[in-house]
Amino acid sequence: MGDAAGAWMYRNCVCPECSEVTIEVTIGANREPLGPWRQIFPIGANRGPVPAEVPANISSDYVEACNVLSISSKASAALSRRCLQNILRATGYKNKDLAREIEQLLDEDDPKKALPSRLRETIDAIRNFGNFSAHPIDDKTTLQLIEVEPHEAEWCLEVIEELFDHFYVGPALAAAKKASLNAKLKAGGKPAAK
Repeated sequence: MGDAAGAWMYRNCVCPECSEVTIEVTIGANREPLGPWRQIFPIGANRGPVPAEVPANISSDYVEACNVLSISSKASAALSRRCLQNILRATGYKNKDLAREIEQLLDEDDPKKALPSRLRETIDAIRNFGNFSAHPIDDKTTLQLIEVEPHEAEWCLEVIEELFDHFYVGPALAAAKKASLNAKLKAGGKPAAK
């Protein structure tokens, strides 16, 4: 089966953990793929579960961004942008638009809230890819619309996952460890850690 561009090709594999099948398709010629592989079953990206510490409204946007990734890079990037804005607003960075909220975060001088350098360098990418998704933007040299590529939408999801660790998972782990230490200090008759 195929079309003018070539024949449909598929590949599958079985997950050694859960025994579920994953199926991907592409167009090919002479048994060689001509384009990217697209996962068609199960629907969505192969990403880990959302940490329990992440609020439900934020995790639902992230899960939806993962689920539409194989269907629409633009939709996934737009949902990642929305997820980023919800994270920032939930952690106290509120302004008229996302660009200003990102600026507030990057200007943060509280060491407990400031981003590590790897995130500082990439966080604005989500805003830009989200803008490509929501607003037609032309390339000034080719005059063609700038599209969000699948690997760029995937990158947005990776940055969101790092933000989950920074804003939700890391602080929860630190609080649990500190509580454990304070319990030991209290048992030894010592004052709690600062």
